[in-house]
Amino acid sequence: MTLGKKLKGNGLWESSRMMLPEHKSRIIRDERETLRTIKPILDEQKLEEIECTLALSLRAHVRVTVVLFDPFERKLLSGFVTSIHTHSREFKLQWAEEWKWVNVDDILEVYIV
Repeated sequence: MTLGKKLKGNGLWESSRMMLPEHKSRIIRDERETLRTIKPILDEQKLEEIECTLALSLRAHVRVTVVLFDPFERKLLSGFVTSIHTHSREFKLQWAEEWKWVNVDDILEVYIV
C-alpha cells in the first residue's frame, strides 16, 4: 500500500506521518498540564498524620519538611512549626530568619527531617 492510498482513507491531517514534531510535543505538554493541575484528595488518615506531625514539630521543636501542592512543580519547605491557628487551618513555618504562613489544606505530605 502506498502513502497516497493511506492518506485517502484517513485524510491528510489524521495521518500520524504528517504530524509535526512541534504539534506532538504541544499535545503531550497540554495533556501533562491538564493532569497536573488537579490536586489529589487526601484521605482522613493521611490528614490526621499531617496534623500530628505538625503538632509534634511545635511541641518538641523538631524540623519538618513539608511537600506543598503546586500544579507545575514539587514545592518543599523545611523548618520548625512555631505557631498553629486551628480556626484558619494555618501554621507558621520558620527557618533561619525567615518564616511563612502555610495552609494545611495545601499540604500533600509532611515528614520529620
